[in-house]
Amino acid sequence: KCRTGPLDIVFVIDSSRSVRPFEFETMRRFMMDIIGNLDVGPNATRVGVIQYSSQVQNIFSLKTFFTRADMERAINSIVPLAQGTMTGLAIQYAMNVAFTTQEGARPPHKRIPRIAIVVTDGRPQDRVTEVATQARNAGIEIYAVGIQRADMNSLRAMASPPLEEHVFLVESFELIQQFAKQFQDKLCGVDMCMEREHGCQHSCISTPGSFYCECNPGYRLNVDGKTCSPIDACADGRHGCQHHCVSVRGSYSCRCRAGYYLSQNKRSCTLIDYCSFGNHSCQHECVSIPNGHYCRCRSGFTLQPDSKSCRATDLCNGVDHGCEFKCVSTEGSYHCVCPEGQQLQADGKTCSKCGAGHVDLVMVIDGSKSVRPQNFELVKQFVNRIVDLLEVSPHGTRVGLVQYSSRVRTEFPLNKYHSADEIKKAVMDVEYMEKGTMTGLALKHMVEHSFSELEGARPLSHNIPRIGLVFTDGRSQDDISEWARRAKESGIVMFAVGVGKAVEEELRAIASEPVEQHFSYSADFTTMTHLVENFSLNICPEEGKGETEIRSPCECEALVQFQTNTVAILQSLTEKNILWARSLAQMTARLEDLEKQIANKK
Repeated sequence: KCRTGPLDIVFVIDSSRSVRPFEFETMRRFMMDIIGNLDVGPNATRVGVIQYSSQVQNIFSLKTFFTRADMERAINSIVPLAQGTMTGLAIQYAMNVAFTTQEGARPPHKRIPRIAIVVTDGRPQDRVTEVATQARNAGIEIYAVGIQRADMNSLRAMASPPLEEHVFLVESFELIQQFAKQFQDKLCGVDMCMEREHGCQHSCISTPGSFYCECNPGYRLNVDGKTCSPIDACADGRHGCQHHCVSVRGSYSCRCRAGYYLSQNKRSCTLIDYCSFGNHSCQHECVSIPNGHYCRCRSGFTLQPDSKSCRATDLCNGVDHGCEFKCVSTEGSYHCVCPEGQQLQADGKTCSKCGAGHVDLVMVIDGSKSVRPQNFELVKQFVNRIVDLLEVSPHGTRVGLVQYSSRVRTEFPLNKYHSADEIKKAVMDVEYMEKGTMTGLALKHMVEHSFSELEGARPLSHNIPRIGLVFTDGRSQDDISEWARRAKESGIVMFAVGVGKAVEEELRAIASEPVEQHFSYSADFTTMTHLVENFSLNICPEEGKGETEIRSPCECEALVQFQTNTVAILQSLTEKNILWARSLAQMTARLEDLEKQIANKK
C-alpha cells in the first residue's frame, strides 16, 4: 500500500458514447485497483469520483466515503452517461467544486496534495488548455491517462509537469489494469521522510516528491516549518473558567481563587460556606466571605462589641408596626401617631381621613434626566403620601398624575381611579421618562387636557377647587409664561415646588397669587421638609376677584387641608431620610470595625 502520506484524489472518468460497456467495466476495475493500494480514511487519503460526457456528474465527493468497500459499491453502481466528450468542463468542475473544502478537500494550509486523475479515450470537444492551466495554478496536480483513441496533444495540454511523469497512453482498455501497477508507483513515489534529513521536531509526513512536518496534539508548528510550540488553550478566551485558566499541553484546567472551590462543571467557582461548619456562634445571622465569616443582626438590631450578639435599638425598625403615618419608639415599646389635625383611630394604627372638603388635584411631576432614578422614587413616595390623606372617591377628591420630560405623558386622568389603593398602585407603576425638561409643554397639556371634563374634572359651576401642583428640578427648555398665565386665568390654583437647579423666576411665574404663599424651593431632594412651610394657610382669594373666586367656606377649607397635609407628608419623608442616614452611618462604622478585625487576624 501507498503510505507516503495522505492525499486528496479525484478520478475524472470519461463516460462518453465512444466508451463501450465492457470497456467502461475495465475503467471501473482500474479505479478499484488504485483505491485498493491506498491507505484511505478521514485522516489518510480521501477519494472522490466524477464522470463526464456532455455534462458532469458527481458520483461521490471527498467527504462521502472513508472505506474501500463503500467506494467500490459506489463505483460499481455508476451508469455511463453515453454522450459527448467535454473534458474541459469536467476539469473546471473538479477545480471549482470537487476540490473545495465544502466537498471534503483539506484546507491548503495543511498541504495535503490535491491530485486529479483524468481517464479519457478520445479527443475533447471543448478547450482544455486554459482551464487545465488554471487548475494547475490552483495547486491541483493532474495525471492524464489516455486509452486507445485519446489525443496525445490534449493529454499533454492537461497534465502537470514534468510531462513524462504525468502523461500515460495505454493502447487498449485490456491493458489498463496492467498499467495500474505502474501508475501506482508513480503516484506513491519515494518516502521523502526516509530519503533525507527532514529536521521535523515531532513528525514527518511524506508526499509525492516532498514532505512536511506535523506537531503532536497540543502543539502548533512554528514559522520555520519544523519546530513545535505548546498551544496556550487559555489564550483564545473561550475556556469559560470563572476565575483562573491553567494551560496544559494544548488543553486547560480551571482553578478558583482562595476561599472558593471548583464546581462540578469544572468551570464555575462556589464560595466556601464557612458558616456551615457550625462554629460561628452568631446570635442572628452568619455571612460567609472569602477565607472567613462575620456575624450580622436582623433589621432593627445592633451588633455588639463581641461581634456575635445583637440588641434591639429601634422597635419601629425591628417589627411590622403597621402605623399608617408614623411609628415612635419608646423604651421597650412603640406607638403610632398621626399628622396635626387628624385623630388616631381605635385600632391604634390608622388616622382619620380628610373630609373637610373635596378638590380636583392634578400633580405634574418632572421626569427629566437630571432628577435621577433614586430621587424620582422619593417624588413617587411624596405623591402616595398625599393620596393616603385624601378621601378619594368619584364624588369626593379626584386625583390625576402627569409626568413630563422632552414630552408629556398622562399617567392617569382624574376619572381613571376611584380609590386611594388604585391610585397608589398606579403611582408605583409609573416609569421614569428621563431626557429633557419641557415645563411649558406640560402646563399646556394640564390646561387643555388634564382639567377637561373629558378627563374627569368637575364643571367650574360646581365650585370644586382645581389644584395644580408642579414639581420640577431644573430650568425649562421652553417658555412657561403663557401657559402658566392661562392656567391661573382658567381657575386653577397653582403651586410650584422647585428642587436643586430649579429657577426661582420660573417657579414664581407658575405660582398663583400671592406668589410667596404658592411656591417654595429646596437645595436637594433629601431636605424637602420646608418646601411648603412658606405657604400661608390663608390661600382662599377674596370674593369678587376674577375667575378664581371660591364662594363656599368649605371649599376654602379643602384647600387649607390639602396644604396642611402636604407639609406633614414632607416632614415625615425627611425624618425617614434622617433615620436612614443614621442607619447607614452605623452600618459603615460596623464594616470598618470588621475590616480592622480581619486585618488583625491576618
